[in-house]
Order: sequence, then structure tokens, then C-alpha cells
Amino acid sequence: MAKIIYKVTQNNNKMSKAYGKYYGRAIHLETMNTRRLAQHIAEHGSIYTTDVVFGVLEKFRSCLVEMLLESKKVKIEGLGTFYTTVESDGALQKEKYNVGEHIKALHIRFLPEQAQEMNISSREFLKKAEF
Repeated sequence: MAKIIYKVTQNNNKMSKAYGKYYGRAIHLETMNTRRLAQHIAEHGSIYTTDVVFGVLEKFRSCLVEMLLESKKVKIEGLGTFYTTVESDGALQKEKYNVGEHIKALHIRFLPEQAQEMNISSREFLKKAEF
């Protein structure tokens, strides 16, 4: 069984209420790019070659961005939902609100699937993990 690798580190920020306490931090052995993920998927008994899987993943990425920029949420059953949020400063009056002045950031968010049979929320993911 695969395991989540972690290390224990101390909070050394003297301004923090958690100063001096120890916390577990996940270790990541590598960052898999799209090509490596496509190769991995193709190696799992897929009838599709790495290039075909890579093409589908690349098309997914570009279409995901396109849909998000059209103010749509994108739900991938069994995985979760991608959506956008706006980070904005407030204006004293609605009429004074200006996009160029008040919007500070546009974020892409992800909400994991929480349907019982496919739940990958943080709580359920933790139950499945081995450290």
C-alpha cells in the first residue's frame, strides 16, 4: 500500500501563537506533469496510448479554463467541482464600485467530491491514508 510521507517540523515564528509547537508536514517526492500522468494512466491497462491520454488531459485543461472564464462551475463526477471566487476590496457605495480598482484577484477553487461512494473530502481522504 502506498503511504503519505511526512516530517515533523517546529514552528519557529516568534509572532505566532503556535511558536515552539511541532507539526506534521507532507513531503512530496515529485511533481508529476501532464505527460507523466498520461503515461501513468496509459500503464494502468488502458487501451489508449500515452499521447492520446495526454491530448485528452491537455484539452480538459484548456476547456476547464474556458468554462471557468465563462462563469461556469465544472463538476467532474468522482473528483469534485472547480469554480472561481473573486477577491475584492469594498466600496462605500454600489455606484462607486469599480472592477479595475476594487477586484484584487480571481481564484480557481476546488471542492472535492463528497457523494458517499466517491467521497474524497479531507476527512475521508485521511481515513484512507497510511503514514
